[in-house]
Amino acid sequence: MEHTILTPSLMQLLNGQDLHSKQHLAMPLLTIGEDGYPHQAMVSAGEVLMLDEQHVRLALWQGTTTTGNLLRSGKGLLTFVREGVSYALRLSCTPLPELTDAVYPRARFEAVVEHVREDTAKYAELTSGITIRLLQPDDVLARWEETLAELRR
Repeated sequence: MEHTILTPSLMQLLNGQDLHSKQHLAMPLLTIGEDGYPHQAMVSAGEVLMLDEQHVRLALWQGTTTTGNLLRSGKGLLTFVREGVSYALRLSCTPLPELTDAVYPRARFEAVVEHVREDTAKYAELTSGITIRLLQPDDVLARWEETLAELRR
């Protein structure tokens, strides 16, 4: 199925709340490198914030290849698996101003969700996407809370 808005289930997943229950979610964020090839980075529920059904904000580490690719092209593809469905969100990204008082300085982007693709297979069930185990969950969850608070600004 293909559409241009996020479902309530996706909005709940990436609403920046209840991070403890979402700490295992890792989402590939694909951008296009200067060489024309796809580049993959991983983002978490603590770095992605859905503002509404068509807008999302991203917090990325400054100076990374992914940040450079988004600054150059403005295009990204956020992917993840949720409740047996593989999602691919095509994003048009615009940089946000730097927050001079940020606790964890990040490159911030606001993106318009241009296209959402939901993919399932009739012959198989998707049981999970990429998951992670935080090595220092208390520290990371605190950082994510601050990062999301800064994305709301």
